[in-house]
Order: sequence, then C-alpha cells, then structure tokens
Amino acid sequence: MKAMVFAAGEGQRLRPITEKTPKPLVPVAGRPMIEYPLLLLRHYGIEEIIINLHHLGGQVESYLGDGANLGLKLCYSKEAELLDTGGGLLKAKPFLEDATFIVINTDVLVDLPLAEVLAFHRRNAAAATLVLRPDAHADRYGSMDITADGHICRFLKTKMPEAPSTPVRKLMFTGVQVLEPRVFDYMPAPAETEKFSTTRDVYPKMLLQRDRLFGFSFDGFWRDLGTVERIREAEERLSEGRAKLHYL
Repeated sequence: MKAMVFAAGEGQRLRPITEKTPKPLVPVAGRPMIEYPLLLLRHYGIEEIIINLHHLGGQVESYLGDGANLGLKLCYSKEAELLDTGGGLLKAKPFLEDATFIVINTDVLVDLPLAEVLAFHRRNAAAATLVLRPDAHADRYGSMDITADGHICRFLKTKMPEAPSTPVRKLMFTGVQVLEPRVFDYMPAPAETEKFSTTRDVYPKMLLQRDRLFGFSFDGFWRDLGTVERIREAEERLSEGRAKLHYL
C-alpha cells in the first residue's frame, strides 16, 4: 500500500517561523512535524510515500532525502503553484492510482489505530473513508453527518438525495483518509495548474452519486498543529504523559 502526505502549504498561521522554515520542518516535541505522519505510516508497514512540496520545499527534500534514514521510500510531487488538496492529489495520480492508498496531512498529530481504519474501509467496500472526530466547534471547521453504520450522509452543505432513516452524528474531519483509485473519476482531467479541493469539490460529488463514502469515528488523541499555540499544547500533553503516540 502507498500513501501521500500533504506538505505543500505555506504555514501562514505559523509566521514568522515559516518565513525561513517550511511548515513540515517546524519542530514539535523534538521532531520535525512531518516525521509524525511518516512514522505512523511506517508503523503499519506503509513505506512507499509521496510528499507534495511548494513553499521552501527544497529544504524538506534535503532533510528527508529518499527516506532511507527513516526506513521509507520517499518521492516528491513539486507544485510550482499551490494546487490545493484535490489538485495536489490529482498531480500524484500516477503514483497512487494502482490500489488503495492513504492520505494524511503534515500538520496532524494523531494516535490513530490505522489497522482498524483500513479494516473498516475494506469491510464496507468504501470508495473513501475519512477519519472523523467529535468536536464542539465542528461547524466552524466544516462538519459532516454520519449514520450509525458510518455512511456519510451530509458533507458540508451537500446532503444525500434521500434523508437517512436512522439518527446521525455530526463530526469533523481529522485530515486522515483512505481512498480507492476511483476517486480520480470524480476529478477533472489532469492539468499541471488545476486547483481544487477534495472536501469542497470531490466528496460532495461522490455523495450525490451515492458512491460509498464512509466516516470512521475516532475519539482518541488528535491535535492540529497549525498554530504556535496548538503546537505548545500538544507538546505539553505529550511531556506530561496526558497523551501518547503508540507508533514512536
């Protein structure tokens, strides 16, 4: 199985740090931020990984190289202009299109049982499985509803044509997802500068087509590392033992 790590963002909320240091290399508890998703993937035997790069991307490539130091096989998708999540994924299609693959954001610190997510994805014959979590501010970040068996029935403002017959839960996206190559069928023809979003443009389309879009509900440790304050909070939780990462 292969994976993609989104690492092209400019890290605007982390300025002035990211004016000279790319976001993936910002330190978190003694490690560059990007090492956490890479080590999570390695723990579950996923070694072939593509990383998209843009802002100060050469520093990331120089630091990680071919991944051998981490026991990984890394390659890079370089974006002259930011392509957003959908465009970035589409540019990496030649690397990912052969089988089930995983996508994870660089700025996510998560103690995720990835084997359980993969088993859930396969058991449901899903086209896409998004790892979701409860959050009191879910609407602020973009929420979705899932049924008791995990079907996503609302994605942002898009709803399935028919209302679900069972109660639903409102959750938010963690930045981790398992995808089948047919997600590319919902994207435009490949173009170097095509910019679009998976969450705004691809998944709503899949929902309306009644494709098998599922949410894996996760209530374990998760932190977004998009600001200095959130990085400090994550570091405090780890140093105090209030959070642990099983893959380190």
